[in-house]
Amino acid sequence: MRRVVILGSTGSIGTQALDVIRANPDRFEVVGLAAGTDRAGVDAQAAEFGVDDIALGAVEAEQLVRDLPADVVLNGITGSVGLGPTLAALEAGRTLALANKESLIVGGALVTRLAAPGQIVPVDSEHSAIAQALRSGEPGEVRRLVLTASGGPFRGRSRDDLADVTPAQALAHPTWDMGRVVTTNSATLVNKGLEVIEAHLLFDVPYERIDVVVHPQSIVHSMVEFLDGSTIAQASPPDMRLPISLGLDWPHRISGVGVPLDWTTATQWTFEPLDEKAFGSVALAKRVGRAGGTYPAVFNAANEQAVDAFHEGRLSFLGIVEVIERVVERHEAPASLTRESLAEAESWARRTADAVIAAL
Repeated sequence: MRRVVILGSTGSIGTQALDVIRANPDRFEVVGLAAGTDRAGVDAQAAEFGVDDIALGAVEAEQLVRDLPADVVLNGITGSVGLGPTLAALEAGRTLALANKESLIVGGALVTRLAAPGQIVPVDSEHSAIAQALRSGEPGEVRRLVLTASGGPFRGRSRDDLADVTPAQALAHPTWDMGRVVTTNSATLVNKGLEVIEAHLLFDVPYERIDVVVHPQSIVHSMVEFLDGSTIAQASPPDMRLPISLGLDWPHRISGVGVPLDWTTATQWTFEPLDEKAFGSVALAKRVGRAGGTYPAVFNAANEQAVDAFHEGRLSFLGIVEVIERVVERHEAPASLTRESLAEAESWARRTADAVIAAL
């Protein structure tokens, strides 16, 4: 029986995690829940699962993680505010099932230095796929990681075609049902850029050996290429409950979590190169990742400001990545990476992004 704390319990990841736990009461016990502002929602969850310890907001969530004995903490919080709970889970020695990619990307070395081998289990479908595929060989046998991207709602469009994109169009993702920021990030491919940084930090593979390929069907979630020329791919229908279940009980698999592929039906999977002229966010993210320090935090914070401005009608779709790039180019990293320097860099990035947006 694994004792589980779920952060972001009323969001998409949290509610699907509770689906998995609800169906497997002999394997999991929920001992703590944290939500953003949805007090009624988390109270209802606590009543159903018999949970006494709940929290609202990232600060309370961090304290909950520090105070509450548990085997695994699922961090499904959205945004860089998830950094504190991530650090708390690692410091407390819990297994961290990480869906909050921003905390790893922003925290960088602060997070990786704290993590024991195997302590972080990725929940993003792409990184879960890589973790599964990596079990087929030794670290020294890995030649390349290949992250797949659906291409979002604008796959195949040229850069000129993206000039007049509306917020409603950007939110019409063909595969996944996600929140506003993540769905917009998928449309700009900023999300894939963040996932490249995450893959580097999780698996210690250099950026020049991490590729992105467009796979519209979202069946192959990512691949690992080995030195002998073999490529191991993880394939399944797009259902986040599968990587969530692995995050909760890694490396064990849970029967019936997902529906398998139907191999009796004719189907076709396609793979296309990424159009880096139309979607420059991945190349920019690699530059930022190589720079390290506070640069990823600046990238992420500037993006969040730009996404808000886009949805408020103050910025064009193409302007999102333009704002990020301008802010990143103006940034001067501090001498040391601390929680304080990260917070200062994020605040600076948000102010600078707002100024850039107003000037465009």
